[in-house]
Amino acid sequence: MDELYTYLTSISTIQTKTWNVVKELFTETNLKKGDYFIEAGVTARKIGFLKDGVIRAFYRNREGSEYNKHFFTSNNLLGGYSSLVTQTPNKIYLQALTDCRLLTANYNELIMLYDDHPDFERFGRRLAEMFFVHKEEREVNIVMLDADKRYLIFQRQFPDLEQFIPQYHIASYLGITPTQLSRIRRKFSKK
Repeated sequence: MDELYTYLTSISTIQTKTWNVVKELFTETNLKKGDYFIEAGVTARKIGFLKDGVIRAFYRNREGSEYNKHFFTSNNLLGGYSSLVTQTPNKIYLQALTDCRLLTANYNELIMLYDDHPDFERFGRRLAEMFFVHKEEREVNIVMLDADKRYLIFQRQFPDLEQFIPQYHIASYLGITPTQLSRIRRKFSKK
């Protein structure tokens, strides 16, 4: 639980009495490589804190092609956020790319704390703001930057991740083909 507390307090101050209530809502669980935290078409009910491992968020179109949206690494919150907030079926998949250890909690139980714990509500607002900024930056980068620059940003945001996941997942995240990624990596390795 120490990692979760450190994560929460890195975003906003959490009082001890609030932490004592919050931590009771989380339980430890594991995902094996290939398991799903949530799938498309299912209404999300829980939120997770990834203690260890890598999880990808992706879309799958009607033809079965997959598009990676995000990678979650250790010490991050994850969930089907749109589904959690709107209580409608989820549109993305969250799949473990490695064996993972998580802490999970029921989202509705967590947000019920907002009325009695304004410090936790402030955390929720700041987290939502962070996610919004990250989403906007990602969208701008996909549209405005060339693949070389997107790859360099990926390396900064996810150092060492390339050692743990297949290259085709990275290519999908960057919006390029695996062949293009190989060319970019080769070009940077020569510098």
